[in-house]
Formats: sequence, C-alpha cells, structure tokens
Amino acid sequence: MTSSPNGEHGGEQGSADRVRLDVRAALRMPRKDLLIRFAFGVGVSAVAAIVSAAVGPFQGGALLAFPAILLASLTLVAKEEGLRRARDDARGAALGTLGLLAFAVVAAVLLPHHSAWLALGAATAAWVVVSLLAYGLLRAVGHGGDERGPKR
Repeated sequence: MTSSPNGEHGGEQGSADRVRLDVRAALRMPRKDLLIRFAFGVGVSAVAAIVSAAVGPFQGGALLAFPAILLASLTLVAKEEGLRRARDDARGAALGTLGLLAFAVVAAVLLPHHSAWLALGAATAAWVVVSLLAYGLLRAVGHGGDERGPKR
C-alpha cells in the first residue's frame, strides 16, 4: 500500500483498511517532531502535577488521562500527511479508548480477586478485542471509508 502526502491511498480499495505496524517509521521520524510530542506530554503531565498539588490527586489524575501526545501527533500528521490521515488517526484513537475503557473495567473487577498476571492479561485481551470489534463494526456500517482516496 502506498500513501500520498495528502493522506490518499493508492492501490486496491481494500488495502486501505489493513492495519499495520511499521516500527522503522519511528526511526525515520524527524527529531523536531519527537521533541514536539515530548513537549506536549511533559506539559500535560506538569499541569496534572500542579492541579494534583492544588486541588487533589483525583482531579490531577483525571488530567493524566488526557491524550497529550495525540494532540501533537494529529497536528504533525495533518501538516505532513493531510487532514484525511489525521482524521483517520483520531478515529483510531477513539476506538482504542473504548478498548482502554474495557481494560480498566476488567482490571478493576479481576485485580482484587486474582493474580496480577491473570487480571492484566485478561484486561489486555479485553482491550484488543473491544478495539478491534469497534473498528470492525464501524467499517461494517460504512464509517471511515472517507479516508480512502480515489481508485487509481
């Protein structure tokens, strides 16, 4: 699968739906982009620490759930690969968040009564299953197809 700078995908229509991991892409990422993402993360963590000290750990902890790196990532993706690709990444983050919610529920239920390995393993499985099912469901009802470019 190829991707043009504006986020449109060439090749077959079905290939745009393929989920893939490219570890080498992180090594090719410009240092400036890494620094921007790091700065966003540090900034949100610092604000969470200040809020924790001022008002309490519950309120500060809630801020740590804020996806600091997502903001920086979406900004960079939109700038370099186009708004379509950034929207696709935002949609993926939302689906991953559903999985993370499943992880939290399963972990909260199992940790008090089972070993950490079992509870966290089951919670991780729940995260994967819920995230992928949510992705499949959205694709089945036709959402997300706007990220594909015209057929070539």
